[in-house]
Amino acid sequence: MRLVVGRIGRAHGIRGDVAVDVRTDDPAARFAVGAALDTDPAAAGPLRVRSTRRHSGRLLVRFEGIDDRDAAEALRGTALLVDSADIAPLDDPDEFHDHELIGLAVRTAAGAAVGTVDDVLHHAQDLLVVTTAEGDEVLVPFVAALVPEVDTEQGHIVIDPPPGLLDLHTAD
Repeated sequence: MRLVVGRIGRAHGIRGDVAVDVRTDDPAARFAVGAALDTDPAAAGPLRVRSTRRHSGRLLVRFEGIDDRDAAEALRGTALLVDSADIAPLDDPDEFHDHELIGLAVRTAAGAAVGTVDDVLHHAQDLLVVTTAEGDEVLVPFVAALVPEVDTEQGHIVIDPPPGLLDLHTAD
């Protein structure tokens, strides 16, 4: 599975630097000098990091072979990808990378099938986006009280939802 670790924004300056919208928890490792990144669209890459720097709170990256503003601007909108196998597991057994959760089956503590984790949202509270067999989306706060079991090896999550969390249809 390939994971998006950044998206190239606009060109910066005239020497080929681009602003990168970082989408990884470890930008120092993902954008280290010499790191090779796959791209979407694939024809744009792979890209190898020549240099990085911070400017006004943004990460600026220069890639090998991208030597002017026109070449940098042509990369705008390109997604930067890494293979999920290249991401080290977390040390804490109660923490997970998003890609480890997406695709897991979700069932209640009573054993009823709920659906599948389709996404993980990171707002004030982490939320699992669960799609039911009927195609409805349920947002489940990713906290131990509501998600007492995550078994990535067996491919499932057990939730203990409070009353009303799974009530998707309201009376007209």
